[in-house]
Amino acid sequence: MNVEHNEMAIDCFLLAGRIMMESGAETYRVEDTMLRMARSQDMMDAQSYVTPTGIIFSLGKTQPTRITSISTRITDLHRIVLVNEISRKLTSQIITLQQAYDELKKIETTNYFLPIFIQVLAASIASSCFLLMFKGMIPDIPAAFVAGGLGLYIVTVIHQITRVKFFSEFLAAVAVGVVASMAVHFGFGTQVDKIIIGSVMPLVPGLLITNAVRDLMAGHFTAGMAKGAEAFLTAFAIGSGIALVLSL
Repeated sequence: MNVEHNEMAIDCFLLAGRIMMESGAETYRVEDTMLRMARSQDMMDAQSYVTPTGIIFSLGKTQPTRITSISTRITDLHRIVLVNEISRKLTSQIITLQQAYDELKKIETTNYFLPIFIQVLAASIASSCFLLMFKGMIPDIPAAFVAGGLGLYIVTVIHQITRVKFFSEFLAAVAVGVVASMAVHFGFGTQVDKIIIGSVMPLVPGLLITNAVRDLMAGHFTAGMAKGAEAFLTAFAIGSGIALVLSL
């Protein structure tokens, strides 16, 4: 029975950590959550090692050790909050380990994202606001509205098809540049630079950069460098797409 309990505990803790990492949580937060959950079950010797691509977890020197891979990384703060709530309930003995595992499985299989048209609308509105924030002109708002929404739609659809993040972001940036340039060319916009800057903001990896810096400051150099490299590739893809359009 003790062996079965340990196996269940490892599965539960690894699942919690994997959901958090795949949802964009910081490395230190994932490790802290997993260890708190383990200590709530009187497993004081538990150890965890978290990277952006995998998690290693052990209950102790003579206890089982497991590893799980992180294949996808998105930004879903709602899932992180839900996992944190389960961790707090387990730590406070409000729920059992089995109940925590069942709730985590439900979180894993549930899609908390809003419909794609709402995401596109939000990106369009955000792009228009960023245009004004960067001292753009009011007549350029429609162009930024269309370019920003189209960029997010393309990056979402292409990523679902190819699963290549760099390629989808590159094509999205190209689309933003084309819309902005065409809008100015046909008289529907005036400042192509402001339209582009406002429209690409929904694509910028702001959370990823923040997490990379936070992990470096917390001493997680491997995770910090990996996230920083991923953020750099995203920024490079966006910049390359815009540069290609402007050069043509």
